[in-house]
Amino acid sequence: MNKLIECVPNFSEGRDPQKIEKIVDPFRGRQGVKLLDYQNDEDHNRLVVTVVGEPEALTAAVIAAMGTAVDLIDMRTHQGQHPRMGAIDVVPFIPLKNVSMPEAVAISKQVGQNAAEKLHLPIFLYEESARSPARRNLATIRKGQFEGMADKIKQPAWRPDFGPTEVHPTAGVTAVGARMPLVAYNVNLDTPRLEIADQIAKKVRHLSGGLRFCKAIGIELKDRGMAQVSMNMTDYTRTALYRALELIRVEARRYGVNVVGSEIIGLVPMEALIDSAAYYLGLENFSMEQVLEARIWE
Repeated sequence: MNKLIECVPNFSEGRDPQKIEKIVDPFRGRQGVKLLDYQNDEDHNRLVVTVVGEPEALTAAVIAAMGTAVDLIDMRTHQGQHPRMGAIDVVPFIPLKNVSMPEAVAISKQVGQNAAEKLHLPIFLYEESARSPARRNLATIRKGQFEGMADKIKQPAWRPDFGPTEVHPTAGVTAVGARMPLVAYNVNLDTPRLEIADQIAKKVRHLSGGLRFCKAIGIELKDRGMAQVSMNMTDYTRTALYRALELIRVEARRYGVNVVGSEIIGLVPMEALIDSAAYYLGLENFSMEQVLEARIWE
């Protein structure tokens, strides 16, 4: 049986179309690999690629794209609203078909070790691949970002899992791991004040007592004159998108602020949208079995 695994690498380049196309190019025209989507955000200055494939072919493509990013991205001049610590900021692997989580972990470790050896990158393992509980959370690893990583990496507690113990001078460091699917979901507010988005994010995210499977930060969208609550929904089956949206609406009211829109970055499982559609339509006893496309492709 064919094995399929998904990878959603995040690169610290969202503004230069030529660099973006060169980074994505290793995923094109490669047997055993299918490029599903790639999206760049200029405010975040970030590129998110979604690709699936057979493990061996996919890992080769990922390493090639990482090499291109190391050549093209200089973190010393990188500026963006999204937290980041490297040219290839994070490389998550998600088991899809006939691949177990332990297998996905093994693949992530293989990629981490190969990237460290070939590209001279310090690699941290996170989520299911983490070798200690302190490194499961990506935000904990990324704390200090690129600018603070040179000192952080010298601490015994933050020795990389693979690669040199010094930050790559232009590409920084990278986190590689295995995890379940998540949804990158952002909600925009009709205010340019970042401090309001920060306060709302604090109420929404699990770390500060909010929704269990939600990570959130405030981001300023300067070009659009608004602020954003940027979220990772780490288990959409247990914390639905509509719950995050409605909680943001409630918290925004105390500042006299309104939600003016939201966006999903990358691809999203159909179930995550159906769940929210059923809530807003007030559907009773609705299930995925009633979705036409789900039945056609069974």
